[in-house]
Amino acid sequence: MARLKPLPAVWLISDARNDAALESALGRLPRGGGFIFRHYHLPPAERRARFVVLARIARAHGHMVSLAGSRAMARRWGADLAYGTGGHLVPVHSMREIGRATQAAALLLSPVFPTRSHPGGKVLGPLRFRLLAARAQVPVIALGGMNARSARQLGWPRWAGIDAFSQSSSRA
Repeated sequence: MARLKPLPAVWLISDARNDAALESALGRLPRGGGFIFRHYHLPPAERRARFVVLARIARAHGHMVSLAGSRAMARRWGADLAYGTGGHLVPVHSMREIGRATQAAALLLSPVFPTRSHPGGKVLGPLRFRLLAARAQVPVIALGGMNARSARQLGWPRWAGIDAFSQSSSRA
């Protein structure tokens, strides 16, 4: 991982539920977007093999690639960034977590809107999201129920989604 390039505005996040559609979703992600590979559900060898395949596809579309794991692991696997606590991209949900993410290049603040992954869960909503984002010292990426339509509704340029580039929601 060399010096960090400017971060993409739009990100696709991998998950067990979107795995089967990731190859096509990476093609629908706007060129120069970002891809966050999580795949916590896979055993280590399978996870690494899946990362290699998807990272190659992502880079063919001009996307930046982030790996859920430590910065050292991301470097070993050839990712551009690390995702997670202590990584370059840090998921946060509160002011306390924002304050703790001192080494982050960007924060993924969630959940902005209701999500399929946490049905009925508490959400920040646009106002609380903006209040928290204003306190961050680094760029904030909106996460949670995000797609092109919700990003326009929020009026926020940086966002990430798990389902946002599936066939049904990519037309949003």
